[in-house]
Amino acid sequence: MDRIQEILDFWFLPEDHESYGKPREVWFKKDAGFDAEIYEHFLDDFEKAEAGIYLDWTESARGSLALVLLFDQFTRNMFRDSPRAFAADGKAREIARHMLSRGYYDELNNVQKQFATLPFEHSEDIEDQKLSMQLFKKLGSDELIDYAERHYVIIEKFGRFPHRNEQMGRQSTKEEEVFLKEPNSSF
Repeated sequence: MDRIQEILDFWFLPEDHESYGKPREVWFKKDAGFDAEIYEHFLDDFEKAEAGIYLDWTESARGSLALVLLFDQFTRNMFRDSPRAFAADGKAREIARHMLSRGYYDELNNVQKQFATLPFEHSEDIEDQKLSMQLFKKLGSDELIDYAERHYVIIEKFGRFPHRNEQMGRQSTKEEEVFLKEPNSSF
């Protein structure tokens, strides 16, 4: 099995699995075991991708999606609670834009499209947030739209995600400190 397929099967499960194409609980919760599994199995792939060794993966929808996962999702697990968790976000957005421009995005199922859209939702740029909302609205899931809107509102108000400030070594403003005490102030 090639590395692209191993990454996709790990994240989405193999196509013949009964839960393939369905959301997985493990994606959006803190789980040290899951984080360690990703680190152990995919750190080398992330480092090769970061160094440009997997650049040819951008020549297909599958490969591009695998790169987005490495740069946008796996980093958040492998480097949780550190600035490195967000260090490859720009690469993820670049590849996600590439997927849109090449039509690769349209080749994905809805769950895969969600992950090809998340680099825009994770961005601290308001234009990326607008694109995220547009793409999630097309997917038609009220839950995904709600999350996209919540991300957008935070960026519109603060120009950044205050819940990242500590990890990123940024000083929070008084307004951000108040906000961070509210429920649903972080993701």
